[in-house]
Amino acid sequence: MHKRYAMRSYALGAATARTGDEMSGPALLLAGLAATGSASHGSALLAGMTVSAAAGGPLFGVLLDRSAHPGRLLAGALAGYAAALASVLLSLGRTPFTCSVAIAVLAGLLGPALAGGWTSQLPRVATPEALPRANAFDAMTFNVASLAGPALAGTVAGLAGAPAGVAVAVALICLALPSAWTLPPVPRPASAAPAASVLTGLAAGFRAVVRTAALARATAASVVSCLGEGMLVACSPLLGAQVLGGAGRGALLLSVVAASALAANAVLSRYPRLLRPDTVLWCSPLILAVALLLAATGRTVPLIAAMVLAGVGEGPQLTALFAVRHREAPEGLRGQIFTTGASLKITGFAVGAGLAGPIAGWSLTGALMTAAGTEVLAALAFAAVGLSRSASPSPSPSSAPAPVPDSSGR
Repeated sequence: MHKRYAMRSYALGAATARTGDEMSGPALLLAGLAATGSASHGSALLAGMTVSAAAGGPLFGVLLDRSAHPGRLLAGALAGYAAALASVLLSLGRTPFTCSVAIAVLAGLLGPALAGGWTSQLPRVATPEALPRANAFDAMTFNVASLAGPALAGTVAGLAGAPAGVAVAVALICLALPSAWTLPPVPRPASAAPAASVLTGLAAGFRAVVRTAALARATAASVVSCLGEGMLVACSPLLGAQVLGGAGRGALLLSVVAASALAANAVLSRYPRLLRPDTVLWCSPLILAVALLLAATGRTVPLIAAMVLAGVGEGPQLTALFAVRHREAPEGLRGQIFTTGASLKITGFAVGAGLAGPIAGWSLTGALMTAAGTEVLAALAFAAVGLSRSASPSPSPSSAPAPVPDSSGR
C-alpha cells in the first residue's frame, strides 16, 4: 500500500512540475514579447534558460546522489526554479532586460531537476518487479506535460494576459513541492565511507556514462536524436503556414506528436516487456527519420501521418532511455547520470532548433531532410558506440554496476 501511494504521489508531482516547466517556455516567450514589444527578447529569455542546463544538470546530480534526503533537495530545486521564473516576470519592464536574461540563466541551472532529478528517484517508490511499468508511466508524464503545457500557456495568456501564463506555470511547479519533499530517504549504512570531493563525483559520473557500453550508446543516440527533434519543432510554424494555412497551426502539429507519444507509451505501460529498450533506442530514430521525410512532402495528409509517426518514435524512445539508465546506473551515481543525460538532451535540442532556423530560411524541405539525416545518424551512433564497446575489454566485475530489471525482464 505504501509503494502504491508513493508511486501515485510521485507521478502526480512529476506530471504537475513538468507541465509547469513545459508551460514556462512559451509563457516566457509571450511575456517577453508583451513587455518589450520584441520577439527576439522573448527568444532570448528562452535561450537563457536552455543554455545553462548543461552546466546545472551534472552538478545537481552529484548533490542529489550525496543527499540522505534527495526529495528535500529536489523540492528546494523546484522552489528555486519557481522563484527564478517569478523573478523574471517581475523584472520585465522594471529592470534592464539583461537582468531578466541573467535570472533566466540562473533558472535554467535548475531545469534538469524537473526531468532527470525526478526520474532518478523512481526505484525508491516502485518495486523492481513494477519498475518497467512505472518507467512507462513516468515517460507518459513528459508526454502529458508537452501536450498540456503549451496549450495552457496560450489559453491563459489569451484569457488573462501573457504575465498570467508565467504565474500559472510557477503555481504548478509549487504544487509539486509536497510530492518531492515526501520522496523516500536513502538508507545509509552505519560505516559509510566519507564522500569524495564534488569534482571527483562529477568525474565519476562522466566516466560511468562513457565507459558503460549501454549508457554510452543510449546517451549518444538520444542526444543526436534530440538534434533532429529540435529541428522539427523549429520547422513546425513554417509547416503550419505552408501546409495548414497559418503559422499558429504549427502548434497543433506538435500537439499531434505529443498525443501520439502518449498513446504509444500507454501501450508500453500495459505491455512493459513487449520490446527490449536497447532495440527501441536504435529503431526509434529511424521511425523519426521516416516521419521527417513524410513531413518534407509538404502535403496535408502525409504531414498529419508524419506527426503521428513522430510521436510513435519519440514516446517509446524516452521510455527505453529511462529503462537503460535505471538498469545500468550504479546506485551512488544514479542522480548524476539522469541529470547529466537530461542536460545533454536539452543542449542537443537547443542546438538542433538553432541550426534549423537558417536552413529553413533557405529551404523548409532542406531543413526537414537535414533533420531526417540527423535521425539516421542517431541510429548509426548507437551502432558505432556499441561496436567500439564490443571491441574493448570488459570492465572488471568489481566496477560493473549492479543490474536493475528492465522491460526485457533481465
